[in-house]
Amino acid sequence: MLTEEQVTVLLVDDHAVVREGYRRLLERSRSIRVVGEAADAQSAYVAFLECRPQVTVMDISLPGASGIEALRRIRTREPEANVLMFSMHEDPVFAARALQAGARGYVTKAAAPDVLVEAVLRVSRGKPYLGDNIAQELALHRLGESDPAESLSPREFEVLRQLVAGRSLPEIARSLGLTPKTVANHQSALRQKLGVGSAVQLLQAAERLGLSSAASRAP
Repeated sequence: MLTEEQVTVLLVDDHAVVREGYRRLLERSRSIRVVGEAADAQSAYVAFLECRPQVTVMDISLPGASGIEALRRIRTREPEANVLMFSMHEDPVFAARALQAGARGYVTKAAAPDVLVEAVLRVSRGKPYLGDNIAQELALHRLGESDPAESLSPREFEVLRQLVAGRSLPEIARSLGLTPKTVANHQSALRQKLGVGSAVQLLQAAERLGLSSAASRAP
């Protein structure tokens, strides 16, 4: 039974066993109650509208559209939504894009179990949260040379991520609800912003930005 003091949570991960583990971990705290689950970006959006959770815990690597794209959709509908990204990706480029898209926090799956509980409670109050490991990496990333990826819009970054994962333009169009022509236009914009002239060079530029094919492919 949900009490007034409990924080309601929506879990988004494409593995049911993983979601069950997160549920048990979070509900060890009497202050948290999981009220919904989802396995992909579209079902996450639907579940968010149905459950209206105080916090959505979202994985980045989802089938089709990523968790960052799901985050963008949710924040477009509800600008004050509290979304915590919980991901295997420790590369700061993912944390930076998630925060740019409106995430309240970012925690890696390598973090200690109690970190996720702490992050959920903090984010539920509208406060930002970064795990110690990713906070240091992100700070070093921002102190480095200017990142060409910073010029990419959230939609362009999502298209780039899916291109690196080996998806075709029609497949990307279906996952994002766009036309293939629109996706092709995004691809052209990516080449221009990253200063490349071919598909191979585009993938090479993505690798330099930390978007390897292994990191970008949903498990």
